[in-house]
Amino acid sequence: MDLIDLSKIPDADDRFLRFLDDLCQTLEFDHASYATLNPVSGTVQGFANYRPDWIEHYTRKGLHRIDPTLHYGRKSIAPVDWDRLERTPHFRTVFDDAPQFGVSPRGLTVPVRGPYGDFGLLSVTRGCSEREWHSLKKNVMGNLQVAAVHMHDNVMQSELAMATLHRPALSSRECEILQWVAEGKSQQDIGDILSISHRTVEVHLRSGRSKLGALTTAQAVGRAISLGLVKPG
Repeated sequence: MDLIDLSKIPDADDRFLRFLDDLCQTLEFDHASYATLNPVSGTVQGFANYRPDWIEHYTRKGLHRIDPTLHYGRKSIAPVDWDRLERTPHFRTVFDDAPQFGVSPRGLTVPVRGPYGDFGLLSVTRGCSEREWHSLKKNVMGNLQVAAVHMHDNVMQSELAMATLHRPALSSRECEILQWVAEGKSQQDIGDILSISHRTVEVHLRSGRSKLGALTTAQAVGRAISLGLVKPG
């Protein structure tokens, strides 16, 4: 299983590294990284704003093969605090040397599930006391989850995305209802327009959200627009 630094690929879009830098500055983290697994090649691909010497150390030793933040993160549907991983196999192997490279072993990984069976992991670190860490998490968790979805969606839509993945198969009714939502109509409005009950509208919305891997209707509309299934309102 190879590790690919997407920022090193010729003509790679540097906006993803800028996004990680902005995220750290805004939410007061030291470092941030994003990773995804290509289901075709099996490679771990991603971006990180760690120091180059840590990235070189991590890559040379193949630490991505045993990194519990990756392997436990991909199995979770909820954010994973690295405190939970300290007693797992290999955590110390990966992070005992990290402070020498300016990287704190205190961190958090936020998993994102996409509409194609794809997933992404946004991880952040901060060197601070346990009390400061818990306060920081409480204050920024919502924004961090939104940032994780934004990062994942944009990577998946870029030229670096996994081109072999298929578009979700929404029904014509699901697309129609999402289109009306995009145009600002409520569920009751849509029911009246289509001569169906608002509960039937919700059934189609729930199905559309599921197929698009979206947590909210707004997120489903955004993904449907980006995939060309729905036109902006």
